[in-house]
Amino acid sequence: MIKVCYYEVLNVARDASAEEIKKNYRKMAMQHHPDKNPGDKEAEERFKAAAEAYEVLSDQEKRGIYDRFGHEGLSGSGFKGFSGFDDIFSSFGDIFENVFGFNGGRQQGRAGARNGADLRYDMTISLEDAALGKAIDVTLEKLINCESCRGMGTAAGSSPATCSRCQGRGQVMQSSGFFAISATCPQCKGRGSIIHDPCPDCRGTGKKEAAKTIQLKIPAGVETGSRLRLRGEGETGEFGGPSGDLYVFITVKSHEFFERRGNDIYCRIPVSFVQAALGAKIEARTLQGKEKIKIPKGTQSGHTFRLKGMGIPRLGEYGKGDQIIETLVVVPTNLNKKQEELLREFAVISGEE
Repeated sequence: MIKVCYYEVLNVARDASAEEIKKNYRKMAMQHHPDKNPGDKEAEERFKAAAEAYEVLSDQEKRGIYDRFGHEGLSGSGFKGFSGFDDIFSSFGDIFENVFGFNGGRQQGRAGARNGADLRYDMTISLEDAALGKAIDVTLEKLINCESCRGMGTAAGSSPATCSRCQGRGQVMQSSGFFAISATCPQCKGRGSIIHDPCPDCRGTGKKEAAKTIQLKIPAGVETGSRLRLRGEGETGEFGGPSGDLYVFITVKSHEFFERRGNDIYCRIPVSFVQAALGAKIEARTLQGKEKIKIPKGTQSGHTFRLKGMGIPRLGEYGKGDQIIETLVVVPTNLNKKQEELLREFAVISGEE
């Protein structure tokens, strides 16, 4: 790979002072740091190039070799380029503390504490349950704290030992040049302690799978796609961290009689030829039970009636939708002779041929 001139990388002159070199490196490091450019490989490469250039130009001996013999001279002296954020602690890390949230390795809160995983539960309910609301008990298999070690992961009578690498912080500082970042301790995996005598029941994990019954309160007005969140009902957190949440995804089954459209419900009710012609009072099915409605004389097929407030509650709001009833006039079939005679007589009286 062709090496770019270190002075060009930092955009400084060959006779630049140490202060100028440091100033330009700090500017480039802040601009191209991976934390500010997640997933940007080009920015990451520029950051590495700037760190390598600063590592050389800030060291009088390395700079002298580079000025006289170039990159080949540095290679011959054992310099291998960007060190890859090994454990070199920088005296300039505090410069970037407010920018990237570093705190010189002083971890906030309890070392190693991690949130528990969120869980998903898919639930199918009836239209009646969606309209009226319902409390439903469900049983979930999830990870909870091991009762034997109370989530600590250690055998009875023993306790975790402080990690020697991070001194219990769970984080270590990694740097190149004067730019430092905080990273999870590779030895204790961020916990801050090492378990030498693990709990035999959970094998040091601090967790066991168990069944737990939870009561879900389905609010009136939910629909397919609604999502309920139960805080703290996910899996137990690790090393004192908070539990995750449980997300319940709702699917409402299709109904054999009602059709939901928003907060309104629709249905079709058959009425006889005589009821439609002479008028009648009939019982109509609703989500709350039976409701009597009046069919006026001369009602035509397709005529609609609206029952105010007999639909679906508005989720999180006051009021309900309506129930819209469409009449379907049923034409009689398989008439007997008497019925046919009466209809023919009716037709003659009505002037029909």
